[in-house]
Amino acid sequence: MRTLTLTTATTSPLRTETAAAPAPRPGLWLGPLLALAATAIWSGNFVIARHLGDAVAPVQTSFWRWVIALAAVAPFAARGLVRERQAIRRHAGLVVLAALLGVTLFNTLIYIAGQSTSATNLALIAAASPAAIAAFAFVGGERMTLPRATGMLIAFTGVVTLVSKGSITALLTMDFRAGDLWMLAAMATFAGYSALLKRKPAAISGTSFLLATFAAGTVMLAPFYAASVVLQGAFTPSSTTVGPLLYIGVASSAIAFYTWNKAVDLIGATRAGVIYYLQPVFVACVAHLAIGEHISLVQILCMATIVTGVALGAKR
Repeated sequence: MRTLTLTTATTSPLRTETAAAPAPRPGLWLGPLLALAATAIWSGNFVIARHLGDAVAPVQTSFWRWVIALAAVAPFAARGLVRERQAIRRHAGLVVLAALLGVTLFNTLIYIAGQSTSATNLALIAAASPAAIAAFAFVGGERMTLPRATGMLIAFTGVVTLVSKGSITALLTMDFRAGDLWMLAAMATFAGYSALLKRKPAAISGTSFLLATFAAGTVMLAPFYAASVVLQGAFTPSSTTVGPLLYIGVASSAIAFYTWNKAVDLIGATRAGVIYYLQPVFVACVAHLAIGEHISLVQILCMATIVTGVALGAKR
């Protein structure tokens, strides 16, 4: 007697459906957006730093900036810092080095540089920051693509042309001073800090890392602040100093550093660094809106060049 064996289909109805397209990763758009926000906020910081230069000593400006930043971040990060204290202890070397570069040194060096060199020189040296960030990141293992390098070159050309107002003579006759060395040091510390962010352990949250570096950096600044008060005298708070200090403490430190750190975590230091080239564009716009500074056709063309370079270099 023959046995008839019936074979049933084993294919699940679910398997016959077309697989849904994977959801886009948030870093594709969120990372560049966060880097853009940090760059825009820092653009206001340069204007304010020049405003505070005559009223507050550089080290005192930097110290109070981070004290204010600590007060702004602590309510949101203190609980997480306590919860993650073991991880922070294990990686104390990384935290202290990031604090030294990004908090203690970077902005302090900019404030010192601003006292002994021109704004043009500061802007030109700052324009090299993305290249320095890319170099540090490359050493740390990040990949540099040809379109990204091309975009950086285009953006850098636009920045140099914008700062020099399109005059080769102005570039060749620039007077370099001691402050330029301070600015070069500031550029190197920021590049090192940005590249270091990719090494932040996943066990330490962004806000905890921010609070830990702010606290460590402020502690390292404290002796220099005390020396400045003894030698130069403490500044007197007034309506012309408190507002700017609050801006650089809350916006340029707490908010901008958080958004920048998150951006680097999402898209890497090199891509975030390319977006940093937009800073002179934001500075020009702020100066135009705040103090009515005229923007010429040459400046508009330079800004368009920078934006083109950034768009090319920041592409994934």
